Amino acid sequence: MPPPADIVKVAIEWPGAFPKLMEIDQKKPLSAIIKEVCEGWSLGNHENFALQIADATNFYITEKNRNDIKNGSILRLTTSPYQTAVQLHERIQSSSMDAKLEALKDLASASRDITFAMEFINLDGISLLTQMVESGTDFGDLLSFTLTAFVELMDHGIVSWDTFSVAFIKKIASYVNKSAMDTAVLQRSLAILESMVLNSQDLYHKVAQEITIGQLIPHLQGTDQDIQTYTIAVINALFLKAPEERRQFDQHMPDILNCPLTEMAHILAQKQLRSIILSNVIRSPTPINDEMAHQLYVLQVLTFNLLEDRMMTKMDPQDQAQRDIIFELRRIAFDVECEPNHSGSTEKRKSMYTRDYKKLGFINHVNPAVDFTQIPPGMLALDNMLYFARHHQDAYVRIVLENSSREDKHECPFGRSSIELTKMLCEILKVGELPGENCHDFHPMFFTHDRSFEEFFCICIQLLNKTWKEMRATSEDFNKVMQVVREQIMRALTLKPNSLDQFKSRLQNLSYTEILKIRQSERMNQEDFQSRPILELREKIQPEIMELIKQQRLNRLCEGTCFRKISSRRRQDKFWYCRLSPNHKVLHYGDLEESPQGEVPHDSLQDKLPVADIKAVITGKDCPHMKEKGALKQNKEVLELAFSILYESDEYLNFIAPDKHEYCVWTDGLNALLGKEMTSNDTKSDMDTLLSMEMKLRLLDLENIQIPEAPPPIPKEPSNYDFVYDCN
Repeated sequence: MPPPADIVKVAIEWPGAFPKLMEIDQKKPLSAIIKEVCEGWSLGNHENFALQIADATNFYITEKNRNDIKNGSILRLTTSPYQTAVQLHERIQSSSMDAKLEALKDLASASRDITFAMEFINLDGISLLTQMVESGTDFGDLLSFTLTAFVELMDHGIVSWDTFSVAFIKKIASYVNKSAMDTAVLQRSLAILESMVLNSQDLYHKVAQEITIGQLIPHLQGTDQDIQTYTIAVINALFLKAPEERRQFDQHMPDILNCPLTEMAHILAQKQLRSIILSNVIRSPTPINDEMAHQLYVLQVLTFNLLEDRMMTKMDPQDQAQRDIIFELRRIAFDVECEPNHSGSTEKRKSMYTRDYKKLGFINHVNPAVDFTQIPPGMLALDNMLYFARHHQDAYVRIVLENSSREDKHECPFGRSSIELTKMLCEILKVGELPGENCHDFHPMFFTHDRSFEEFFCICIQLLNKTWKEMRATSEDFNKVMQVVREQIMRALTLKPNSLDQFKSRLQNLSYTEILKIRQSERMNQEDFQSRPILELREKIQPEIMELIKQQRLNRLCEGTCFRKISSRRRQDKFWYCRLSPNHKVLHYGDLEESPQGEVPHDSLQDKLPVADIKAVITGKDCPHMKEKGALKQNKEVLELAFSILYESDEYLNFIAPDKHEYCVWTDGLNALLGKEMTSNDTKSDMDTLLSMEMKLRLLDLENIQIPEAPPPIPKEPSNYDFVYDCN
C-alpha cells in the first residue's frame, strides 16, 4: 500500500552526528516537526533551530515552501534565521580582521535567502553595512564581501533605495572613480549605482553629479568584459532615467570628459566614447556574451531614441529658418543662388520654384513645407535630406537630376521617397520604443560612425533609387517599391554586417532580381494546392499533424527551459528552470546558480506543481507580474513574452520566456496539457510546413516515386583539377 500523500520520507543532517531517516507529516506544524527532530538529538530550545535544504542554496524551510519537500530530499538542522542573523550581526563587527572576513563571507552567502534577509534587515543590518562602507576603513576582500551582502539583501526588494545618504552614494562613486580598484569591489559598486539610478529618481540626480564620462572610460578600456558590461549598464541606466530636457543635444558643452552623465545626447554623439566601445568591446578578441550584447543593444536603442523628438516635430510652414533648409536643398541640386527680390516678376519666380520643387520630388510643389507636417517622420526626414545633400553631394545631385530628366510617371520622387524611407527606417529601428528586456539584437555597424542613422539613410535612399530603376516603376508602383526596399534592408540587417560599407555591399547583392528569386523559392517551398481532392486530403490528415505538434510541444516541456529572473535590477545572472515530468503529471521547477549546459534533472529542482492543480494560463498584460509597478510595465516586448500559470486560490507561477519561440512552445504545451486549443503563430507555421511536406510525400507516393531511406552519398573530390569547361 503506497504511503499517504502527506507523508514525505527525508534524511536530516546535524553536524557531528549520523543523519536520521524520518517521515515528515506535512499536516503537522513545522515547529512541531523541528521539535521532534531536536528531541531525537537531545537538543533543547527547539525554537532556536530550523530546517534547511542541504544543497548549494541552503534555503530555509518555511510554512510557505514546505510543500516543495520531495521524497528522498536531504535536509539539514541548523540555527534559526533569527539566531543566525543575530550571530552574523555581531560577528561582522568583530575587531579581528580574519573573523570579520569569515563573517562577511557567511553573510554574503546567507543573504540570498529571503527568510534570513528579512531577519537581518529587521536588526537594522542594512544600516550597519552602509555605516561600514561610509567609514572607509575596510578594503580588499572585506569591502568586496560587504558590498556583495548589501547587493544580495537589496535584491529582495524589502528596503527602499530612497533611504540612503549622500555620504554612502559618494563613497560608492569614489570606488568607481578610482583608477586602481579591486575588480570585485568595482563590479559591486557599478551594480549598486545602476540599481540606485533605476529604482529612484532622486538618487539618479545624486549619482549623476558624482560620475563623469572621463572616470568611466578607463573601465571600458580594460579587458574585463564583466566590468565593461557593468560600466555600459550604468551609462544606460543614467540615460534611461535622464529627464527629457537633459537628453537633448548641447552644442556648447565645453568639456565632455568632466561633464555629468546627464548630458547624454552630447556624450553619445562624441567620437571618443563610441570609438572606445567599438575598439575595446565590439572588436575585442573576447567573444561578446549575452549580457554585453544586451547592454550594447540597449545603448543602440537609447541612442536612436534621441531622434524621437525630431521625428515627432511637425514643420512650421511659416518658419523662415526651416524654409531655408528647403531652399538649401534646391540650391545644391540645381546649383542656383536665391534670386534677389527685384530679379524678375513674382509670378515668374513662383513658377521657377514650383518647377524645381517638382523635380525634387515633393508632393506639394507650391509649398513643400507642408510635406513635413506628417508625423512620424516630421522634421527628421528633412534633416536626413539635408545631411545627404551636404555630405554626399554628388550622389544627391545625380539622383535629383537623373529623375528630373525622366518621364513624369517614371521619375522616382526624391522628396516623397525620403519622407517615406525615414518613416520606414524609424519603424525598423523602433525609434521611440523602450529597449526589450531580453533582446540582444545590436548591430555593430551603428557603432562605426558618429552619424550612423544619417549614413544609414544615405545608403538606403540610393538603394531605393536603384531598386526603382530595376523595377522600371511608375508613380503607381511607389508602395510596391517601398515593400521591396524594406525587404532588402531587413535581409541585409539579418546578416549583421560589421560596418556600413559591408551593409552597402550586402545590399548590392540583394538586387530586385535576387529578391524575386528568393520570393519564388520561398513560394515554392510553401506551395499550397487548392484543388478539391487535395483540400479534402489536407482536412483528413490535419488531426494527425496536430497530434504530432502537440507531442513535440509536450516533449519540449519535458526537456525544460531555463528562465532568467527579472527584477528592477535586471543584470543579476540568476536563473530558474522549469520542466514537465515524463508522465505529464507534474511541473518541476527551482532556482539555479548559473545558466545550465543541457537539461537539469528533476531531482535537483526543489519545487513542483501538479498539472491537475492548474486552473488557467494567462498571457501578456493580464499576468500579475506585468501589472506591478516598474519599467517592465511599459515594455512591449516583455509583455509579448510574459505568461503565468494560475493554480490553487489565486496563486501564480510567473514566466518571462527567453524568446518568442520558447513562449509559443510553453503556452502551446500548457494549453495542450489543459485540453485546450494551441493557437500560437508557431503552431500555425508548423502545421503549414508539416502539412505541405506530408502532402508532397503522399503525391510522390501516388506517382510511385521511390523515396530512399538514406540520402545519396556525397560525390568524391576529383583527383585531377586540370580540366577546362567548354562553353560551346
